[in-house]
Amino acid sequence: MSSKDGPETALSEWSDDLRVVLIEDLREIREGLAVLIDGTPGYVCSGAFGSGEEALARFASARPHVALVDIHLPGISGIEAIRRLKEKHPDVVFLVLSVFDDDARVFEALCAGASGYLLKKTPPARLLEALREARAGGGPLSPEVAQRVIRAFAENRPSAQPSHDLTPHEIRILKMLADGHDYPSAAADLGVATSTVIYHMRQIFQKLQVRSKSEAVAKALRTGLFS
Repeated sequence: MSSKDGPETALSEWSDDLRVVLIEDLREIREGLAVLIDGTPGYVCSGAFGSGEEALARFASARPHVALVDIHLPGISGIEAIRRLKEKHPDVVFLVLSVFDDDARVFEALCAGASGYLLKKTPPARLLEALREARAGGGPLSPEVAQRVIRAFAENRPSAQPSHDLTPHEIRILKMLADGHDYPSAAADLGVATSTVIYHMRQIFQKLQVRSKSEAVAKALRTGLFS
């Protein structure tokens, strides 16, 4: 738990901070990340858990904006923890932080509800930037992971191009997000309010039968919507 946290610490004191939860079984890594986050102005580690089971039991009390999750955990996997926690806490952004970058784990994590996938060798400054990026609606990926995603979709793109009843405008918004925009920057480029983009994304989620932006982008790429 954060060094800033304690029975006497009111959550209101964190109101301007980005609250981050860690789910990591290796104590030295977990504590190192907590020190990095707590030592950076504008960030606070509001919870640090050594297993998915512990996170499931105590996650709500940490009130996070973003959760940084390792995949290889004792007990339930990080991917399963993301899936269960995302169902209960849909407004929280989940990022994977792992040493593994194989296709299977990357795509399983994204389909489980992760909004990004970073490798543990990510420099501290980039990691902090990625937390902010994810909170703003982005989908940060380590370069190696991004290359795998692009290559996998290029190799497996189907010939059929179903629209899933998305309008041309909805496809345009989804393509902007796939290209790296977050909701505010997409809204700025389109000349509309951020709330308008969020409304269209809700329609897209319903039509594609997905629960997150990363799932929507992944499904669009997999089914050739952008072709």
